[in-house]
Amino acid sequence: MGNQSSKGADKSDAASVRSGRSSRSGVSRTGRLDDSQSALSQVPQDSDDDNNDNPKAPPSPIQSASIIKGHHDVAAAQRSGEIDQVSDQPPSGGLKNQQQGQLAGQSILVKRPDAINPITKEAEPVPVAPEPKDSAASTPIAMAEMNNADVDDYIKRLLDAGYAGKSTKGVCLRNAEITSICTKVREIFLEQPPLIELEAPVKIVGDIHGQYSDLIRMFEMCGFPPSSNFLFLGDYVDRGKASLETMLLLMCYKIKYPENFFLLRGNHECANVTRVYGFYDECKRRCNVKVWKTFVDTFNCLPIAAIVAGKIFCVHGGLSPALSHMDDIRHIARPTDVPDFGLLNDLLWSDPADQEKDWESSERGVSYSFGKKVITEFLARHDFDLVCRAHMVVEDGYEFFEDRILVTVFSAPNYCGEFDNYGAVMSVSTELLCSFELLKPLDSSALKSQMKKSRNKRNSMVNSSPPGGAFPQSV
Repeated sequence: MGNQSSKGADKSDAASVRSGRSSRSGVSRTGRLDDSQSALSQVPQDSDDDNNDNPKAPPSPIQSASIIKGHHDVAAAQRSGEIDQVSDQPPSGGLKNQQQGQLAGQSILVKRPDAINPITKEAEPVPVAPEPKDSAASTPIAMAEMNNADVDDYIKRLLDAGYAGKSTKGVCLRNAEITSICTKVREIFLEQPPLIELEAPVKIVGDIHGQYSDLIRMFEMCGFPPSSNFLFLGDYVDRGKASLETMLLLMCYKIKYPENFFLLRGNHECANVTRVYGFYDECKRRCNVKVWKTFVDTFNCLPIAAIVAGKIFCVHGGLSPALSHMDDIRHIARPTDVPDFGLLNDLLWSDPADQEKDWESSERGVSYSFGKKVITEFLARHDFDLVCRAHMVVEDGYEFFEDRILVTVFSAPNYCGEFDNYGAVMSVSTELLCSFELLKPLDSSALKSQMKKSRNKRNSMVNSSPPGGAFPQSV
């Protein structure tokens, strides 16, 4: 599995070389940026007189000294065929065949029968935890049943707001509509298992962190749903300026295409983390605290991990010493908060590292770092070929760990406005060949200019569409 089998071992693979050089320092850099346990232990209690509505983003990690070399690596990888497309360039040719053999909107969800309990000999349904008494979702909500027309309208309004390119105090959806979306998508999350099994083709997306314009650029590059299938690895909110629009658009696409569009949980989809790193303040400033609580209830229902074509294990963070069998993930009951330690915590927080020991305490102050031996034994035990994860900013948007046994995908270009990193999307073809599409980093003025061009193009296409509108939600 993987593009190296078809391209040959002599092709350029700069990213994998760099990963061996910098994987340990990458953990350290990201640890300073991406939340320490000490910070989380100081989470304030809910208060409506908290005046810190627009906190300054946490300090970013030290920029890699090899950032220029990294961009040279991108050019070499594109020549080799490992990279299919860079956002302002035409595709190399591999992408056009990715969806062959599948109709747009055709389900890629593998629906396995309920596992049989060896003791009772009865089927075990997807575990569901009881709703907490103080959950916002536990309160009955009087609302009309959401239909496709509603979802299409929400998507159109969200995209219109994104293409407008203006930061607004309010959100383009009313609070009642936001609550309705959260309630509906929770039902879908809980109907599907904690461990999702998918067929290829699919495009795998890493951290977004509220960079809404870049999310729209990504859809323009990769294709709006349902023209492409998507699996997102988490970290949709915090740090960026438009976490609300980012999360709402993704949830609307999940409602519209429940078996083609998948969202996993990241370590930022958690009450404690969002209280510290921006999403709570954004909700309070632009909506109200009750809306934030409704989102938290939704985060607590997100699936945890995915398996693509039986060969690629996908998760936000990494592996866990508590993970012996895939049923360990299947048996995680939702809704659930992220615990301070244990399997779920590790899956969302752990990192690979160039280390001799199998497991070491993470420099983040949360969970573990794990070495090459842990990964190779995990792949062999479960007959997987690759671990695909996010959780760490990397220069080229993607970075292979040693011997291509693990890949990190990060999809927020020009992260926090301080990096010159690309954003990447990993495309998995029906033949299980992996390639990458990259979003170039743009500063704020270049991003505004790009979104204006996209807006004009979109308006032109909509205005020339037949009656009824052929472009209600996509370019």
